[in-house]
Amino acid sequence: MSEQKPTVFIHTNPKQQVGALVSEYSFKRNSKTPDAFAVKIVSTEDFPWLKAKEGQTYLRDGLMREWLYDDLQSFTPLRFTPPELMGYRGRAVMVDPDVFAVGDVMELLTRDMGGKAILARKRGGDKEYASSVMLLDCAKLTHWRVEAQFNEMFDKKRDYMEWISLKLEPQASIGDLEAEWNDFDHLTPQTKLLHNTKRWTQPWKTGLPVDFTPSSKTRRFAPLGWFRRAREAVLGRYGGLGTYKRHPDPKQEAFFFGLLAEAMEAGHVSRALVEDEMAKNHVRHDAFEVMARVAGSPAMAA
Repeated sequence: MSEQKPTVFIHTNPKQQVGALVSEYSFKRNSKTPDAFAVKIVSTEDFPWLKAKEGQTYLRDGLMREWLYDDLQSFTPLRFTPPELMGYRGRAVMVDPDVFAVGDVMELLTRDMGGKAILARKRGGDKEYASSVMLLDCAKLTHWRVEAQFNEMFDKKRDYMEWISLKLEPQASIGDLEAEWNDFDHLTPQTKLLHNTKRWTQPWKTGLPVDFTPSSKTRRFAPLGWFRRAREAVLGRYGGLGTYKRHPDPKQEAFFFGLLAEAMEAGHVSRALVEDEMAKNHVRHDAFEVMARVAGSPAMAA
């Protein structure tokens, strides 16, 4: 059996296609050994079982919620696909489509995992992890069977929030990943992977109508759940939510659009694609003006 390259997987859906392509470009751009690893984009369009559940209810944070295939973050169950896609062999890094390499991902792919199956950044309580960036030893994750486990949510056998926070994994199998490998809207000289995790301020969305369902802690704050349902009944699914806001850190806006400009110049992203995504309200309408403004920005120094 031939040796398999370690692989970075970027999971996405059509709404975040440009982000995923820029992410893909960033990993190769910012590595000293770009040929030593592969980068693959996995999209919701490649997994028909995600769309098959459209409109059905699933268990999330103790409540039944409607599954929306076209929601901005409908790709999150795909975080658990790499072991199967790798044939349960080798190393993989899984990232969201709003994660961009600042440092060299080979430092992560080749690090000592201390016998752990997963390395991820801890957040919240002691048993809660951010699965938006994970280093995986695929041979140790043969119990990850994504389609079957996705379906369990609709049978009330698996809670989405427990799954996505890695609470269902043996805790001894998870090691802590330093914050700089999943830096939440935080760009400093120490940042290795920048994660524009706050959906309201993703730099490529500024000014567009909000097209995602805001998080709702309805179990703890029931009135918010009633308000959300009333708003949707009158204004539609995303009505009344306003627009995406500008990212509070200009450096992060410059970093993203500097990468996009480079990716277009390299032929990795076409102008026609960006124009099409602008027409679909997936990319802000002044994207080309922003790229011209940030050209040569210090934020892009490598």
